Amino acid sequence: MDTHSRSFAKALSWRVTGTIDTIIISLVVTGSIKLAAAIGLTEVVTKSLLYYLHERAWLKIPYGRKTPV
Repeated sequence: MDTHSRSFAKALSWRVTGTIDTIIISLVVTGSIKLAAAIGLTEVVTKSLLYYLHERAWLKIPYGRKTPV
């Protein structure tokens, strides 16, 4: 079972990757680095929290788990 801090670290590392992608796409679409950065920063906060909550919720669901022998 993952600890809260491990789930949080995983969420952050994934969001850094996702945010870089979002900023690049936003820059290409809008042509504005300022707007792209604002979109990226907003997205990193909301999606990090959602990912963390999603991970913690799945830890409570026994579906697909195997008990260690």
